Amino acid sequence: MQLNGEIRDREVRVVTDSGEQLGIMSARQALEEARARDLDLVKIAPTAKPPVCKIMDYGKYKFEQQKREREAKKNQHVVEVKEIQLSLNIDTHDIETKVNHAKKFLSQGNKVKVSIRFRGREMARPERGVEMMDRFASYLEEISTVDKPAKLEGRTMQMFLSPKPVKQ
Repeated sequence: MQLNGEIRDREVRVVTDSGEQLGIMSARQALEEARARDLDLVKIAPTAKPPVCKIMDYGKYKFEQQKREREAKKNQHVVEVKEIQLSLNIDTHDIETKVNHAKKFLSQGNKVKVSIRFRGREMARPERGVEMMDRFASYLEEISTVDKPAKLEGRTMQMFLSPKPVKQ
């Protein structure tokens, strides 16, 4: 964005801070008009014919723009991926505890990665891992959707869950 003395165009269309059209004038005249009002001349539409310049308080404009950016950044929510590890021979109370943790993570708007690590001879029965994952997903089906179904990669089986969109 060009301001004050940086504007080198021969003619510019000048607009005030309140939106009032001052018309087409030379850049020097526009700069004098801005200085008479103790404000800055800012080129806001450089591609227009002739370019449009606005007489405004540039410091105040920049401050308000930064304030809006901070406000927008504050309202963003970063989605994290939380991991829950299961085992093939997990007890019912233990799986309920893991389900409660997953519910908490999903209610916060985070995604959940559920994984099972196969040890030793457990690799001979990967279908037990799929059954465990399906059972775990069925406990959470009201509040989550399965992004990626259970898939075996090496000795680890993984499944991803994401929260269902909130109805308004």
